[in-house]
Amino acid sequence: MQDLTPTDIVIQLDKYIIGQSQAKRSVAIALRNRWRRQQVPPPLRDEIAPKNIIMIGPTGVGKTEIARRLSSLTDSPFSKVEASKFTEVGYVGRDVESMVRDLVELTVNQGKVRAQEAVLDKALNIAEERMLDILLPPSGGHRDPASGEAETTADAPSHRDTGRATREKLRLLLRDGKLDDRYVDLDVSDRSTPMVEIFSNVGMEEMGINFKDMLGSMMPKNVKRRKVKVPEAMEIMTQEEAQNLVDMDRIVKDAIARVEQSGIIFLDEIDKIAGDNGGSGPNISREGVQRDLLPIVEGSTVTTKYGPVKTDHILFIASGAFHVVKPSDLIPELQGRFPIRVELNSLGKAEFVRILTEPENALVLQYQALIQTEDLSVDFTEEAIELIAAMAEEVNNMTENIGARRLHTLMEHLLEDILFDAPDLTETGLTIDAAYVNDKLKDIKNDEDLSRYIL
Repeated sequence: MQDLTPTDIVIQLDKYIIGQSQAKRSVAIALRNRWRRQQVPPPLRDEIAPKNIIMIGPTGVGKTEIARRLSSLTDSPFSKVEASKFTEVGYVGRDVESMVRDLVELTVNQGKVRAQEAVLDKALNIAEERMLDILLPPSGGHRDPASGEAETTADAPSHRDTGRATREKLRLLLRDGKLDDRYVDLDVSDRSTPMVEIFSNVGMEEMGINFKDMLGSMMPKNVKRRKVKVPEAMEIMTQEEAQNLVDMDRIVKDAIARVEQSGIIFLDEIDKIAGDNGGSGPNISREGVQRDLLPIVEGSTVTTKYGPVKTDHILFIASGAFHVVKPSDLIPELQGRFPIRVELNSLGKAEFVRILTEPENALVLQYQALIQTEDLSVDFTEEAIELIAAMAEEVNNMTENIGARRLHTLMEHLLEDILFDAPDLTETGLTIDAAYVNDKLKDIKNDEDLSRYIL
């Protein structure tokens, strides 16, 4: 993070997102301020709150993508939540604290996976020793280790009088894959949890108790014996050993620290919970959700199954189209917690041309890579790309403006025949020109009623 200046962050975002320079500058500053806060002496450090951001703009202009790329750029814990889902159930909707719990759960799981990958070699060595203990014949036996005709069991202990040479010979056979067709009986823990239905008008996360974990610790662990091939048994044992080698207490502690200091929560569709104050019907529920969000955004302590988590320094990035309502329709207290407001511009033909060709994951490159798997290369002329971009802009103006997502629908219909027939074509290369684009899309684009359903 120290090496990422705001300029570097914008450069990295430019690789995937076209335009929206003001939004990129704002998130780059917010991200850099996190590193700056860590350099401030402790007494003042705790007083510096993150400057939360509201991104305003129509769908498909890059709001979510900016936040997602920002988190991956710095490996920050990231969670995207639809603000409107909190109004779906009951009067005040789902417990808004669940978004913090989800972020912690996600971060713990990521930390667990990384820790297991770090000890994978050691776990593999332990699993190999366990497999050798299983495969070694009992004393007095003179069977060939590679034969596999006799049945072995997981609890058959290796005998002390088994020679080192025999064990090493067996190890070489195991590593060379010559025992892959052999079956062993393996005792595997049954991780299934009894199904418990709880009838309540609140979500499970609101009850404060994780019943699944509680019941899992109370119920005796079942062990069942399975007959599996050696490679599958090695994979099962390696996973078990990797889990045993991981220090979960340390992982949980690190995960909570990461969430508290560098977590990012993206609140999408925040305009859906904005409404006229003092209204009736759904407006009451929306304002209730806003008031429930306020302490989380402002900074509070959320109880999770891993322990308390403070939200004081989590960065909240909200977004919404704000077609019907305005940011000022949010309650004043919540507005004050999002001091930075950035408006994202609608995308036109020039931006669509760049989106199709410039990013590292450009749409044209994606389709070329997909079709290349069928040993068929597809090239697009500049005129074809210009025409696709112009059509996308025109259809957006005629129907709903869905931004860059319109390119996906156009490209899918444009290449539908090629994607379907590619495995049966004898050609090795095709060129998409303006005439081909016109032929495939002209009728749909000109028929406004049809384009509303197809494009």
